[in-house]
Amino acid sequence: MLHAVSLGLVLYGTWLLFSGIYTPLLMGLGAVSCLAVVGIAHRMDVVDREGHPIHLGWRALTYWMWLAVEIVKANIDVARRILDPKMPIDPVVVTVKASQGSELGQVIYANSITLTPGTVSIRINDNAILVHAIATELAEDIQSGAMDRRVTAMEGAGPPPSEDAR
Repeated sequence: MLHAVSLGLVLYGTWLLFSGIYTPLLMGLGAVSCLAVVGIAHRMDVVDREGHPIHLGWRALTYWMWLAVEIVKANIDVARRILDPKMPIDPVVVTVKASQGSELGQVIYANSITLTPGTVSIRINDNAILVHAIATELAEDIQSGAMDRRVTAMEGAGPPPSEDAR
């Protein structure tokens, strides 16, 4: 029930932001539309912990801020590799361990790897992710496990990452 209420509030808030018209009739129609969507989603049984992961809460926000910084750093690294012919581009495929306790955590980890420029998640299989990296250094950075530890901590299944974890 909490997930349905949360989904309804998020949908209505998004609708209000995008509509920009705050007359009582349109706000009422927007609320009815959002209630209908939540009702249909609930009947389809897609309103759950994975479909609307409100249980991640503030941990997700702090993880997203850390991930945004990592994405910027990786963008700069990839741009340098493209512009500087002396920097190596030696593609490599590696397997990294995924220590998350749920499928949602593993998907978040794999998507985080793919969002970081220079690396792409190819496949998730048996708590391991097959990753393509454009350089050995990027593969080693993923294999260090810093991102894995942060995702595990975000989903609440492990200790928070240490200060030296990148």
